[in-house]
This record gives sequence, structure tokens and C-alpha cells, in this order.
Amino acid sequence: MRKKILWGLFAVLSVIFGLYPVKYFLITRKPEVIGAKTDFLMVHILWDYMFYSHIIFGGIALLIGWIQFNSKHRNQHLMLHRKIGKIYVVSVLLSAAPSLYIAMFVVGGFWSSFGFICLGIIWFYTTLQAYLSIRNRDLEQHRRMMIYSYALCFAAVTLRLWLPLLIAMIGDYTTAYIIVAWWAWIPNLIVAHFIARRIN
Repeated sequence: MRKKILWGLFAVLSVIFGLYPVKYFLITRKPEVIGAKTDFLMVHILWDYMFYSHIIFGGIALLIGWIQFNSKHRNQHLMLHRKIGKIYVVSVLLSAAPSLYIAMFVVGGFWSSFGFICLGIIWFYTTLQAYLSIRNRDLEQHRRMMIYSYALCFAAVTLRLWLPLLIAMIGDYTTAYIIVAWWAWIPNLIVAHFIARRIN
């Protein structure tokens, strides 16, 4: 029962936050990730392109990636699993690459930027390795790398869960943002490590 509840919560959060980018088209175009940055970025074409590429493809990856870990669905619909996997990989690569650019403009300066850049690089790397592993028919390595990849993808969820809590605890947005730039994904990787160790 506990496992089903956790799986259900995992799926619901993935879907809700996977659809999160829709708000930028239906409610507001102003991205809160800029924080106290100047209005220059709001009309900067390259930044605009990078930001929307990141959130749209990242949202797609988050929205569809969780279903890949359902063993029953995977075994019964192998072809669909492969098609979703291809969409996920492409979406991640198209989201992770521009994230390296927009990370340079986040609140908090060097340390928050460095945290998000590390996240983007590792996310890109683990996803690419997952794809190359399955191409080489290394199923175990593929599963491990996909666990790491989606754990990093899920940082979009944990960031939005942790940030308001950190702000409430610390009382300062900038400090909280610097912490969440690391805390949003490092614990995810630790959990992923213990899950991946069970694959043999």
C-alpha cells in the first residue's frame, strides 16, 4: 500500500509540474526565475528562445518520463515504451542544452549559476548515456542511467517544493535560491543511486 501511495504521488507531481510551463502561455509570460534581474532579459531574443526551449521540452520530459518506470506498462507495451523513450531523450537534450545558458542569469550569482550548470551537464550526460547504452543492448546500464536522468529531471519538482520552504526558514530569497540550486537535485541523485544499486 505504501509503495502504491508513493508511486501515485510521484506520478501526480510529475504530471502537474510537467504541465507547469503551460502557465506561461495562458497566464503570464514573465518568468519568475529571473528574480531581481533587469528587464533587459525580458526582451532579449536569445534568452527568450533558450528559456522557452528549456521549459517546454523539460516539461514534456517530466510529463512522460515517469511512465517508463512502470514495469507492467513496459512489458505489455514495449513498442510504446521505446517511442516514449525516444521522445524523452530528445526532449531532455533540447532542454538541458539551453539550461546552461539561462543558468548564467539566475539570482544568486556564481554559486547558484554553477549549481544549475552542473545539473544541466549531468542531466544531459546521463540521458545521452542511457540512449547509447540501449543502442549497445546494455539493458542494465540503460536502466541505471535512466533512473539518474529522471531523478535530475524531477529537480523541476523538488525545486518548487523546497524553495518556498527555504524562503520561510531563512527569510531571504537570494540565499534560499543559492541553496535550492544544489538541494533541488543532489538529494535526488542520492536516492537514485540507492535505487540504481538494486539493478543487477
